[in-house]
Amino acid sequence: MASVNVERTDGGFVARNARGAEVAIGGGDDQGVFTPVELLLAAVGGCNIVTVEPLTAQRDHRLVRLAMTVQADKAESNLLGTVTITYDVELPEGDDKAGEVYRAVARRVHEKYCTVSRTLQEGVEVALELPE
Repeated sequence: MASVNVERTDGGFVARNARGAEVAIGGGDDQGVFTPVELLLAAVGGCNIVTVEPLTAQRDHRLVRLAMTVQADKAESNLLGTVTITYDVELPEGDDKAGEVYRAVARRVHEKYCTVSRTLQEGVEVALELPE
């Protein structure tokens, strides 16, 4: 089971995992924090990139640079439209297969292995429990 704790603190809001990592959460005008929508986009990007990187490296095609931008416009005031992942890569010199391998791996990760992207694509129920 995946789980995080989100709570209000003296400085705003923070999400914490069981390993002690924290991320500050706030509104769009708050400096130094992520908004909830930005965290969703970061989760999509993070899930993809942390899967693509080792798979390309395992195939002996380690990319010189591997980055991405993840963005989405609002379809409605409280609903995102299409989430778009745009890779920014630098291929190793002299490795004629690196681009082909990276693109194949990135497609496979997006279609099959990234839990976050697949969950958004398939849709999932978000249940609310309100203790008495």
